[in-house]
Amino acid sequence: QVHLAESGGGLVEAGGSLRLSCAASGSAFSTMGWYHQAPGKQRELVATLTSGGSSNYADSVKGRFTISRDNAKNTVVLQMNSLKPEDTAVYYCYASYFGRWGTKYEYWGQGTQVTVSS
Repeated sequence: QVHLAESGGGLVEAGGSLRLSCAASGSAFSTMGWYHQAPGKQRELVATLTSGGSSNYADSVKGRFTISRDNAKNTVVLQMNSLKPEDTAVYYCYASYFGRWGTKYEYWGQGTQVTVSS
């Protein structure tokens, strides 16, 4: 059974840093990453990283956030620097893999709140 456990959210002042971690269990994942959802908005990509090392970042976080993962430990980390009030959202860990017949399986963590005060 797949389980994603997040940690590291909290309250920080603008310009500060936070580090989000996610530990996955139950499978190996081709892609792991983070999405966020602000109140009244849809869930959006923050950053993803494949097991082969290909990363994808939202334009709004490029140069400020860095995603990394440890494939052996099935963990993914999002280092968030120079945080802005508009980064305030619930951050969700994401993991996916393709099954034998090409079916994509996607999983989400329970979410962790990040609040950036101005």
